[in-house]
Amino acid sequence: MFKDKVIVVTGGAKGIGKTIADEFRKEGAQVCIIDLLPNDFFVGDVGKQKTLEAFANKVIAEYGRVDVLVNNALPVMIGLDECSYEQFNYALRVGVTAPFYLAKLFAPYFAPGASIINISSSRDRMSQPQTESYTAAKGGISALTHALAVSLSGKVRVNSISPGWIDTAFTEYQGPDAFQHPAGRVGNPLDIANMVLFLASDKAGFITGENICIDGGMTRQMVYHNDCGWTLAES
Repeated sequence: MFKDKVIVVTGGAKGIGKTIADEFRKEGAQVCIIDLLPNDFFVGDVGKQKTLEAFANKVIAEYGRVDVLVNNALPVMIGLDECSYEQFNYALRVGVTAPFYLAKLFAPYFAPGASIINISSSRDRMSQPQTESYTAAKGGISALTHALAVSLSGKVRVNSISPGWIDTAFTEYQGPDAFQHPAGRVGNPLDIANMVLFLASDKAGFITGENICIDGGMTRQMVYHNDCGWTLAES
C-alpha cells in the first residue's frame, strides 16, 4: 500500500514512533526519522528551529517530496510545582511548534494525496495532577490538527490520534490494570500504528480534521466514588 512512499516520523527511534516506522517499512515505504536517539536518518532535537530546517532539507534533497508526516515526538511531562518557564516552553516547542513548522516547511513538497497524522494523547481532554507541560502540548496539537486541516484543505488531510495507556514494551497486564479498561486490556503500540496507517491510506480519504481517541474506552467511563469498586481517598 505504501511502496516507495516517503514517510516522515518524528520521535521514531523508540516506542510508538518506532512501531509506526516499522509498520510503514513493512509496506515498502521509505521512512525518514528524526530523534534524539541514534537512528538511520537524522539525529536531532525537534525543539530547535535550525534542526528542523536541516532535517527538512535532508528529506527533500534525498526524496523531493513527502507523502506522510507523523508528528510523534514526545514533550516532557513536568507539573505546576516543578516546571520552569523554559521547560514549559520547551514542551510546547516539541509538542506544538515542531509539528506546525514541519507542516510549513514541507507544504510545497507534499505529494498528491498526502496526509499528516499528529499523535496527541487522551490527556488532551483529561488530566492527572502535575502534568501541565505535557497536557498543554497535547491539547495544543489536537487544536492545531483541525486548523491545519482547514488551511491545507484540498491538498493534505490532517488528523490526530489520542492514545490512552499504551505499554511500549508490549506487556500484557492482568487484573485491575487490564479490566479497568472497557476493552479489557492495556494498549500497545500496534493499536496506534494500525490507525496511523489507516489514516494515511486512501481508505481514509474522506477523513480530515478529526481526532480519534484510542484508549480502550477509558475516557468514556464515568467514575464516581464507590461505583464499581472505585474509591477516592483524600490526598
